[in-house]
Amino acid sequence: MSTPARKRLLRDFKRLQQDPPVGISGAPQDNNIMLWNAVIFGPDDTPWDGGTFKLTLQFTEDYPNKPPTVRFVSRMFHPNIYADGSICLDILQNQWSPIYDVAAILTSIQSLLCDPNPKSPANSEAARTSQLENKQELNLEHIKEKKLQFGDLENVPAFFLL
Repeated sequence: MSTPARKRLLRDFKRLQQDPPVGISGAPQDNNIMLWNAVIFGPDDTPWDGGTFKLTLQFTEDYPNKPPTVRFVSRMFHPNIYADGSICLDILQNQWSPIYDVAAILTSIQSLLCDPNPKSPANSEAARTSQLENKQELNLEHIKEKKLQFGDLENVPAFFLL
């Protein structure tokens, strides 16, 4: 069944294939245009450089009039990302507009990795850590705790691991 939401998502997918933003990839899951998998690669020369961050986007039939539910699948330590992977980003909430497509959503999330919003922290510990003037203020026990929590550390920014 072809609905306006599904037609729009097909158009978004074609655009993402034809003109992909740098460091971003996304596609619908097999047989379900309403559920997407995406990957954002950490931008160069940022604390996220070298990271590979997986996300899911769940759309409803109200798209593009309502935003998708977007979550990081990869564990993240970031001021604007909740423990469950939800993202505190204005365009996914009160600043949503139907002009945003999947590429714009993913690009905005990639930008958030580079430039966290300290006025709207979802993770107060990450917000505090990212704002420290002197990273040496972190004690070694705290760093060891994060290493255990995040396993291989691929999604912990370099500035956190002194």
